[in-house]
Amino acid sequence: MHMSMKKVLAQLRKADRMFNLIEDNDRIAIGLSGGKDSSLLLYAMYLYRFLYENTYHKTFEIIGIHINLNFGEDDITPLLDWFSKYDIKIHTEDSKIKDILELNLHKDKIDCSLCSTLKKGAVIRSAKALGCNKVAFAHHADDAIETLFMNMIYGGRVATFDPKMYLDHSDTTFIRPFCMSFESDIAKTCKQLEIPIIKSGCPNDGYTKRQDIKEMLHKIYHEYPQAKENFLLALYNKEQLNLYLNKLDPKI
Repeated sequence: MHMSMKKVLAQLRKADRMFNLIEDNDRIAIGLSGGKDSSLLLYAMYLYRFLYENTYHKTFEIIGIHINLNFGEDDITPLLDWFSKYDIKIHTEDSKIKDILELNLHKDKIDCSLCSTLKKGAVIRSAKALGCNKVAFAHHADDAIETLFMNMIYGGRVATFDPKMYLDHSDTTFIRPFCMSFESDIAKTCKQLEIPIIKSGCPNDGYTKRQDIKEMLHKIYHEYPQAKENFLLALYNKEQLNLYLNKLDPKI
């Protein structure tokens, strides 16, 4: 096993321990877009099953779910063939998400927020139909940090996504096993494993507010290399959270 794969698995295990993401007899659906993040998550979860069973003597099941958005994405067959070597099950499903988005344009562009909601809903519906109690998406540590800055800059609030949350309306638990994994480690591992990457057909790809934040953070990391690890530490360092005065100083 490549050292980079071992590192990603260690990060996944750390996230699982910190947030109790996976439990005995879980049946977990993994959203598979065809990009590097979700493809590696599916493979990492496949490997983690063996580690989980050997460590905790417990088991869980996984199944990949690919929703075709019909944006003219590359053929996903090479990726399905790659996973078939490991007998990893992948459910594929067509959708009308592109049509819905084109009927609800925002300033003549695809609404990224609506797209995210529709994709998430489609995966959850398929997961429920397939008997899954949990859904995993491949949002990673860089996504979490970018979301924090987007919320501060555009929303006036200090917040990012939860590694684990229960969705009442669908009776489903949503998890993010890559929340402690950085994109650079994911990209390096995908390249070493020669996982086929399916190019997105999204017309907004590379032209979003998130991309602007990503480029801003890249400049910060270049100037302050320690910032990336410290930003991630700050997100989950609840003991050191101190954003306001608990008691007002009478002199103020």
